[in-house]
Amino acid sequence: MQPLSITFLNNAYHGIMDTGRPSKRPRPAFGERLHVAREAVGLSQAQVAEKLRISQAGYSSWERDPVALHPEQIVTVAQILRVSVDELLGVDQPKIKSGGPVGKLRRVFEEACRLPRHQQGKVAEFVEGFLTLHRNNGHKQAA
Repeated sequence: MQPLSITFLNNAYHGIMDTGRPSKRPRPAFGERLHVAREAVGLSQAQVAEKLRISQAGYSSWERDPVALHPEQIVTVAQILRVSVDELLGVDQPKIKSGGPVGKLRRVFEEACRLPRHQQGKVAEFVEGFLTLHRNNGHKQAA
């Protein structure tokens, strides 16, 4: 007689709770920044761990526990999550006083800066084309 496999479809971890059991303790500040950045790029802990060549449980502890990482690990995880090392470490960036986009446009450009380099190039190409068209139309209307 062969063993029978039984699957319970009403299991709380089946589909409904695909991110695992929530912790009862808050994340440390670094872990929270890791979590937010990982969620922003749409990666699972397992996907990030695979890119780092560590176990999922090992990466999970980075988000859940106070950890001491090697500088090269911080650089690598920042690249994977498309954020700056300063952002991961919670270093305050100096505020742009003038000359930069404001409001919604600033947020769009900051988000675009986190895209892979080839996609950033596409955004820049589109914006430059739009600005050139706008400048040309402005000169025609003034004449």
